[in-house]
Amino acid sequence: MESIIGKFKTDYSLYTKEVLADIQNAKKSLYIGIPKETDYQEKRVPLTPNSVAALVNYGFRVVVEKDAGENSNFSNEEYVQAGADIVYTKEDVFKAETIIKSGPINPAEIRLLQTNQTIFSPILLPNQTKSNFKSLMEKRVTAIAFEYVKGDYNTYPFMRSMSEIAGNYAIIVAAKYLSNDYGKGILLGGIAGQPPAKVLILGAGTVGEAAAKSALALGASVQVFDDNIFRLSRLQKDLGNKIYTSVIDPINLAKNIARSHVVIGALKPKNGKTPCVVTEDMVRSMKKDSVIIDVSIDNGGCFETSQVTNHDEPIFTKHGVIHYCVPNIASNVSRTASYALSNILSPILKNAANAGSLENLIKIDNGILHGTYLYKGALTKDFIAKKFDLKFTDLELLLSADF
Repeated sequence: MESIIGKFKTDYSLYTKEVLADIQNAKKSLYIGIPKETDYQEKRVPLTPNSVAALVNYGFRVVVEKDAGENSNFSNEEYVQAGADIVYTKEDVFKAETIIKSGPINPAEIRLLQTNQTIFSPILLPNQTKSNFKSLMEKRVTAIAFEYVKGDYNTYPFMRSMSEIAGNYAIIVAAKYLSNDYGKGILLGGIAGQPPAKVLILGAGTVGEAAAKSALALGASVQVFDDNIFRLSRLQKDLGNKIYTSVIDPINLAKNIARSHVVIGALKPKNGKTPCVVTEDMVRSMKKDSVIIDVSIDNGGCFETSQVTNHDEPIFTKHGVIHYCVPNIASNVSRTASYALSNILSPILKNAANAGSLENLIKIDNGILHGTYLYKGALTKDFIAKKFDLKFTDLELLLSADF
């Protein structure tokens, strides 16, 4: 019996055995390109010089297009000192294996992409076209969207970070346009003997929470409306009885909008589009020189009267109400926003290097997998495929088949 067992052991020792891959041994130096942004008045840069220095020390090669950090007050010299190579054309940047952008990729940049390249950027779906997706698919591109990447505790780190900035900045904008330069000269917090301004916020998500905290800090009276009771309860618990919360009931909403000095639209999109809950009649009922700030304009907006504006001409007036409808509000505080993006991106890129590539990271990181909308040319988000009438392919099936 012992001789038989010994024979089995000997035979077994000769068989090829599966072993877990050693992630550390798979580490690969990544080659990253950062182009200068030209669209959507994008002023952010996805990696700051400090983060570039850390990545270069980790073995990365980073090329940065000349003046890519200029609008966030990062000089070419800072990037050179960090170890990056400065290049003078987009063609040179797009020779990198992985392209990282703070704004969505545009048709001119798509033409510069190489076959099998990886792009990591926002997608800004309302601004995309079927033609853009078809071109990316034809080039067998792998694309990861900031908006869809998941982090710990089922959060969306890129969206949360930019939303916090947008919520805080919305209150700064409100204070500006209530002042004498544009409005009636109203102070958000009021003074002794004079009540504070009334701020109504649509949405109890990250934008709404940040806006509520900032408005309260300035002494404003704050109301928050949302259809999600859990978010309202959480916000009420965090901020106490200082705020009034309500579900979005059209009659109650209309009554309170008419009394408000500021209304901030910060509702979450549903299937890529923000619910439009404020009618033109509601806007018409508002006080003269009151202010609407539609943070949700990136996905269609919360107000019937909203029209996309820009950082150069940010406002228009309709029915006596000042409208601020600038997409990508965070870009107006681009240096802070760049640091926020960079702090999220750097650990992801180090993990990608340890895995051997961003494509390999998709296979082992569920958060990055969730952010992937194109994998080697296959469109892997069903809602995008339906929106643009394109073929959908299940990403997990692709990965299980070792596509």
